Amino acid sequence: MGEEKSWHAHYPDEIPTTIAYDEKPLDSFLASTAEHFPKKKALHFMGKEMTFADVYSEARKLAAYFQSLGLEKGDRVAIMLPNSPQAVVSYYGALLAGGIVVQTNPLYKERELAFQLNDSGAAFIVCLDISFPRVSNVRAKTSLKHTIVTGIKDYLPFPKSLVYPFIQKKEYKMVVKVEPSEDTHVWRTFMNEGPESYTPVDIDAKEDLALLQYTGGTTGNPKGVMLTHHNLVANVQMCQKWLYKSKPGDKVLGVLPLFHVYGMTAVMNMSVVYGYEMILMPKFNAEDVLKTIQKQKPTMFPGAPTIYVGLLSHPNLKKYDLSSIEACISGSAPLPIEVQEQFEKVTNGNVVEGYGLTESSPVTHANFIWGKRINGSIGVPWPDTDAKIITETGDEAEIGEIGEIAVKGPQIMKGYWNNKEETDNVLKDGWLFTGDMGYMDEHGYFYVADRKKNVIIAGGFNIYPREVEEVLYEHEAVQEAVVAGLPDPYRGETVKAYVVLKDGYKVTENELNAYCRNNLAAFKAPKIYEFRDELPKTAVGKILRRKLTEKEDEVNKKTV
Repeated sequence: MGEEKSWHAHYPDEIPTTIAYDEKPLDSFLASTAEHFPKKKALHFMGKEMTFADVYSEARKLAAYFQSLGLEKGDRVAIMLPNSPQAVVSYYGALLAGGIVVQTNPLYKERELAFQLNDSGAAFIVCLDISFPRVSNVRAKTSLKHTIVTGIKDYLPFPKSLVYPFIQKKEYKMVVKVEPSEDTHVWRTFMNEGPESYTPVDIDAKEDLALLQYTGGTTGNPKGVMLTHHNLVANVQMCQKWLYKSKPGDKVLGVLPLFHVYGMTAVMNMSVVYGYEMILMPKFNAEDVLKTIQKQKPTMFPGAPTIYVGLLSHPNLKKYDLSSIEACISGSAPLPIEVQEQFEKVTNGNVVEGYGLTESSPVTHANFIWGKRINGSIGVPWPDTDAKIITETGDEAEIGEIGEIAVKGPQIMKGYWNNKEETDNVLKDGWLFTGDMGYMDEHGYFYVADRKKNVIIAGGFNIYPREVEEVLYEHEAVQEAVVAGLPDPYRGETVKAYVVLKDGYKVTENELNAYCRNNLAAFKAPKIYEFRDELPKTAVGKILRRKLTEKEDEVNKKTV
C-alpha cells in the first residue's frame, strides 16, 4: 500500500505495514510444508493423527481421481463436509486438480443445496454418507456429474471405527449403504488403491479462482464470492504476521467450521501454510471442547463470541485447565467486552476482536493481540489494507462520524459469481463497500455501529443494536442477547430484545427494562423483551437476527 496511515503508528515493531506476498497457488503450500516437515503432525481428529506427508499423499490421490473422472481446470467441486480429515484432503485435492472449491454447509436442506449447486454449476461433490440421500434427491435438477461419498468412520482409529456406525445410527436414525456406480464413488475404494500421479495444472494465482464462498447477505439468494488463490494466500500471510509470536509447535483448535470462510483461513489454510497442527472437531459441544483443550493443549483458538459464551456458561468450566490457550481472534459477530474479559481470566491468553467479510477472505481489521487494543473496537486495518468511512453523501467522514465502512486490499474478492449488478453495487474503484456502519477514532481504530440494514430508526433517532446488546451483555443474568427493530405505527420502529438467561438466574422484564434505562438514553432502551431458551445461529455461531424478525413478520401478517 505504501502510504502511511494513522493506525500504522500503533503497529508493534514485529508487524510490517506491507508484506511481500508469495504469488503462488494456495495448494503449492501443502506440497512445500509436506516436503519440509513430512513427519510433523498436520491434524488430530477424534484420536486419529495424520502427518503433512499423509495429507499431501491423500490430496494427490484425490486430485488424480478427480482428473480420471474428467475434471478440468476451472470446474467447480462442492465440498459438503464437517471438520474432518476428508474436508482438508478434499479442499486441497480439488485445488491440486485445478478445480474451484465450492464450500457447502453439510446441514443444508435440499432447496438450499440445489440452489448452490445450480448457481455454481458444480460438476463434482464430496459428501458424507448421511448427506448422500439429500444429494441424490436434488441431483437430477443440477449439473452434478459425480458424487464422492465418505463417512466419519473412514478416518477413525480402531476401535472407534467399529463402534461409530452404531453411534451414527442412534444419532442420525440412519445407516446409509452407498452402492458404487459410474457417477457415485466410494472414498475408501480409490483412496486405498489409487495412484498419486495427478497432472499439475498451470495456475495464475492473481487471476484464477480457488474458491466460490457463498454468503447469505441480508436479503435475496446467497451470492457466490469469487476468491482467487492470491486473495486467500495474502490473507493467511497477513494473519501470520498479526500472530507474530506464533511458533512451529503451535496447535490450532478447529471448532469453527472449515466450510465457513473464517475457519477455512484461520484454521485450515494458516495451519497448512505455516505447518501448525489442526485439532479438528466436527461440531461444537462445550464439554467436548473443554476436554479437548485440556488434553490436546491447543495454543491458538480462533472463534466466535457464541463459542466463548458456550464455554464460559458450562457448569463444569472450573474443572478444566484451559491455560494452553495463548491467542484468540474472535470474528463473525461483535465480541461483548464482558465475554472477552471472562475468557481471558479462565485461559490467561489474549482474546481480541477482529472484523471481516466473506468478500475479504475474510479478515480486514483486528485489535493487536500483544499491543495496544481498545475494547469495543474492531481494531485497525491489517498490513496493506486500507479503510475509510463514507457518509450518505459519498464523502469521507470526519473523525467519530458514522458512515459506511469501505475497505481495500489484496484480500478483496474479484466479485460475485455471475452477478455483475451486485458486484457493481459493492465494488467501486477497488473499494469494497461493506454494508456495515461504523466510525474511526482519532487514533485510527475502527468501530462497527451495526449493519446498514440493521439500524433501527425510532422516532427519527438512529439506534444501533450493538450498543444496546453491549449493555444487556453486561447484566449478570444475561447469557446471550440480540436486539432488532420491529414496525411501529407511531415511532416507525420500536426496539425489541431477545434474551437468553444464564442457568440459575432469574430476572423480570421490568427489572431488565429499569437496568437498560439506567444505562441507555430512553429512546434506545428496548420497549419489548422476549426471554428464550436459545437463539437461532449459523454454523459458525453467529446469531441470526433475521430469523427472529422474519417470525415476527409472519405473526404480524396473521394478525392483520
